Amino acid sequence: MPVRHVLLPALALLLPGLAHAEQVTVFAAASLKNAMDDIVASYQAQSGHSVVVSLAGSSALAKQIQQGAPADIFISANPDWMDLLEAEGLLEDGSRRDLLGNSLVLVAHGTDAAPVTIGPDLDLPALLGDGRLAMALVDSVPAGIYGKAALEHLGLWQEVAPSVAQSDNVRAALALVATGEAPFGIVYATDAGAEDRVTVAGRFPADSHPPILYPVADLANRDSAAEEDFLTYLQGAEARAAFEAQGFTVLAD
Repeated sequence: MPVRHVLLPALALLLPGLAHAEQVTVFAAASLKNAMDDIVASYQAQSGHSVVVSLAGSSALAKQIQQGAPADIFISANPDWMDLLEAEGLLEDGSRRDLLGNSLVLVAHGTDAAPVTIGPDLDLPALLGDGRLAMALVDSVPAGIYGKAALEHLGLWQEVAPSVAQSDNVRAALALVATGEAPFGIVYATDAGAEDRVTVAGRFPADSHPPILYPVADLANRDSAAEEDFLTYLQGAEARAAFEAQGFTVLAD
């Protein structure tokens, strides 16, 4: 039998699957990078679909979505930005879920920083000395908003505010500490776990800031089988394992 007669039936079986391979574009908070790298690699290998992840501060991503950016799924590190998009009718009805939880920590440059107790008696200016406190943008980026709220709750904000070095997102703030440009920073616990050049010097009390929640939703710009499939995958057992490996608390069933 000629070789082409052997190949044609096999191609006929493969082509339907190939023809339906789709691309899903996910806008995700920068703090999700490591988990999303693992989840996307696993999903693509299993599904045949491709997933493109754009990582940035939740505020920047939400503004891009407002302006018509072609994203399919949004994972925010703060409910407020998701609330804004929902109020403007930019979410698929019924698709929003609280996916993850996180906590807030004070990180120090290096691997052997002394631990501190974070509370109203912490002399943070003395701890910083002439250095800066790295934070994500305190008025727009979730990690910065939570960090400022915690410092205000503890009565520490006014004294330390002049020493804050603000960055576009939490990973950028983490990088300032990792490279030694800032001796301390406020980031999520999951970010600290992803960087071996910093030490967790202390943990902020859970009641010092609003609960850190990561909602996820399908955006109401287009519908495809792939985006629905990936949204389901994000709430499944394999994604749960990847999120938990990075230190997130998984909220979605």
